[in-house]
Amino acid sequence: MLLLLNKSVPLRLLLSRRPLKPFFLPRPSRPRRLPLLPCAAMGSVAGDAARLAYPPARRDDSVVDDYHGVQVPDPYRCQVSLACGYALRRAGWRTRTRRRRKEFVAKQAELSETVLAGCPDRENLRREVTRLFDHPRYAAPFRRGNKYFHFHNSGLQAQSVLYMQDELDGKAEVLLDPNTLSKDGTVALSTYSISEDGNYIAYGLSESGSDWVSIHVMNVTNKQPMPDKLSWVKFSSISWTHDGKGFFYSRYPAPREGEELDAGTETNINPNHQIYYHVLGTNQSEDILCWKDPEHPKYSFGASITEDGKYIILTVYEGCDPVNKLYYCEISSLPQGIEGFRERQEMLPFVKLIDNFDAQYQVVANDGDEFTFLTNKSASRNKLVRLRDLRTGNLIHQLPLEIGSVSEISCRREDKEVFIGFTSFLSPGIIYRCNLAPAIPEMKMFREISVPGFDRTSFQVKQVFVPSKDGTKIPMFIMSKKDINLDGSHPTLLYGNGGFNISLTPSFSVGRLVLCKNMGFVVCVANIRGGGEYGEEWHKAGALAMKQNCFDDFAACAEFLISNGYTSSNRLCIEGRSNGGLLIAASINQVI
Repeated sequence: MLLLLNKSVPLRLLLSRRPLKPFFLPRPSRPRRLPLLPCAAMGSVAGDAARLAYPPARRDDSVVDDYHGVQVPDPYRCQVSLACGYALRRAGWRTRTRRRRKEFVAKQAELSETVLAGCPDRENLRREVTRLFDHPRYAAPFRRGNKYFHFHNSGLQAQSVLYMQDELDGKAEVLLDPNTLSKDGTVALSTYSISEDGNYIAYGLSESGSDWVSIHVMNVTNKQPMPDKLSWVKFSSISWTHDGKGFFYSRYPAPREGEELDAGTETNINPNHQIYYHVLGTNQSEDILCWKDPEHPKYSFGASITEDGKYIILTVYEGCDPVNKLYYCEISSLPQGIEGFRERQEMLPFVKLIDNFDAQYQVVANDGDEFTFLTNKSASRNKLVRLRDLRTGNLIHQLPLEIGSVSEISCRREDKEVFIGFTSFLSPGIIYRCNLAPAIPEMKMFREISVPGFDRTSFQVKQVFVPSKDGTKIPMFIMSKKDINLDGSHPTLLYGNGGFNISLTPSFSVGRLVLCKNMGFVVCVANIRGGGEYGEEWHKAGALAMKQNCFDDFAACAEFLISNGYTSSNRLCIEGRSNGGLLIAASINQVI
């Protein structure tokens, strides 16, 4: 069976000529075995494609690109809403294209529903996934002023809720519940920042999945909203100055009259990103422009305050590559402070410390005017600082963590303890509380997330290294029930991405758990080139002219699973999200 979904959602290939291993849920008496995805009920897309009424895709054969003399047709470009000129939008071109695209996606979804409706196990699957998702989850706490804050999800909440408490063992009360922001759940909390004294929270809201964000402010003490509202914000953090008077944020100029926004589906490229400072309690029209660069309209900017409150760090990006420029401004050097620049109509006097895109630089800490950076300068896998002495660089202590991913670290320089979030394929989440005062840090479990009905001892995870077409060893994680027979009988899901320097590290997934626990699946994650698992060299080895390496790596992992008896060609599924959609589409076409 071949399932091809719209490019806006994950692409998945399922090759099957016979029903997969039966799916069943335990009952008090004898278990009732239910066939999974029965071909008789659902039909095989590969075998019965003729009777399925696929929506016709709009095609324009006149669209041909010339790449250095090579003619490359792109007949389906009309299916994509492209950024276009103002005149075309006024003429209604963009509106018509958007309407056609929505109609096409709706018809695809309707076809999928007609196929899935024939699966008798659909409700059983829904109940099982819901049951496993219904468990409490916590994020690591952090301190601002004299209060602790943390996010918590009771189980099935669409968004986690922000709580605050006076002490770690004290009663927690709700500060901000994003689930109450809209009746239909289309408003999401996208970013937030609490002032240094803990008195105010500035938070960004996104509607309908859009990148556009509106920033609001709340008084933490009485939980009352402030009148502040900031618009035209995109790709922005929020960073308060330590005096609590205001915060830095990034925004674009307001659109010209007649231009429109379609929240959640817009694809226009926005030029002229800018940094502003907002003074609490004032109108956005009074915000202070701190930085812009009209000579480079594609640059994007981020501003943050160092933990000691003395410096403003300005980071400049040109695209998705792991490189940036880095400027700084000492706040005490501004005679009239930041607000003095409202009248002067000029930008802040940033010092251009790093003014070229030769590497990536992130501020880790500073002692006065001495800074510690995390950088990939002459270090393709980055130069890391891991609980080391900042003056000598010596390793202080190796923390006793198993193989997995550190999902978050919550601490500041002045803190005597650090909270570490940890997850793995078989661990839903653990928050460790680490006391830094003694010579050897003391680490204890602070909270552990428990999933009802999940026994990690029943499963196994191993990492293998698969030789690709050119001999490069490709890491792959394999998760399954313990002691499975390698007889090629297991339905298997192979997941990959291979782009944008993204690393696929171990993490817990209820969806994967259902596949392994209830359907006997083997679930695999391939760390193919193009990702960031082995630094920038690994990334570049799967980018641009080297992109074929991604597809070869993925194919090699699939062949390994078949040749080593995990599965067979007719029981192997491949999946990718975002950039992984390109991976899956290319794999499908190269296999065919």
